[in-house]
Amino acid sequence: MMRLIVWIAVAILVIWAVRSKVRAMMAPYREGVAPGAAPGRNPTQPQAARRVPDDAEHMSCCAACGLYFPASEAVRVDGRDYCSPAHAHQTSLHKAG
Repeated sequence: MMRLIVWIAVAILVIWAVRSKVRAMMAPYREGVAPGAAPGRNPTQPQAARRVPDDAEHMSCCAACGLYFPASEAVRVDGRDYCSPAHAHQTSLHKAG
């Protein structure tokens, strides 16, 4: 009976240690700032209120496969964006056939 009590106590201590470690690792995320975030950012500022950096590039979605890619790399055909010339050509073949 004493062994069972010891094993239960050990299990409780292990669970407590793991949970405290996970809480410590998740603390920056709960505060709204990911670890390693740029210095000078206000951790209490809501995520939606943060500005997008000026050097961030707009992303576009491929009309054939749905892949997101930088808009500057888009292949534009008939007003639609494609991730590669192959997808643009493949779609134009389906329209012609």
